[in-house]
This record gives sequence, structure tokens and C-alpha cells, in this order.
Amino acid sequence: MAVTVLIKRKFVPGNESLLEELYREMRSAALNQEGYIGAETLKRVDIKGELLVISKWQHIDDWSKWLVSKERRTYQERIDSLTSAETKFEIYTH
Repeated sequence: MAVTVLIKRKFVPGNESLLEELYREMRSAALNQEGYIGAETLKRVDIKGELLVISKWQHIDDWSKWLVSKERRTYQERIDSLTSAETKFEIYTH
């Protein structure tokens, strides 16, 4: 069963371009992960400094493996240094 993962982040002003570069790198890495379908990043209009990443996976197990992978955790550490709050994950299905 396919899942959609909503990843919500608040970033420190001035770090947006660095975050965008990290997202591009992480998406490239995710292409090699089993079950990865794709992702997009949206900027919140009414509140500056908030981003939403919508990531799609074929199965929740595929997402779970990526979530705990060393490669993704390394990206997460770099992202955490540019954000102002803990990353929030929400998982949905049809």
C-alpha cells in the first residue's frame, strides 16, 4: 500500500538556499532506495520560514528503511543545523 509522508520543517532565515540544496541531494540519494516514488517541497505562504516536503513511497516499510538509514540520518543532521524546530513526520495512505 502506497504512503505519502508529510515532512514539516521550520528554517532559520537565511538558510533557505542551503536547505534547498540539501533537499536536492537527499532526493538524488532516495532515488536509489527501494520503493521511492518521488517528492516535492512547498513553501508556506502565510508563515515565512516553514517548508513542507511531500514524499511518496510504494510501501511504509520502504519509507521506514529510508528513515533509519545512515545516509538519510546524515542528511537529517545537516538539515537540523539549519532549522529552528524539530522535524515533524506524518504518514498517510489512501
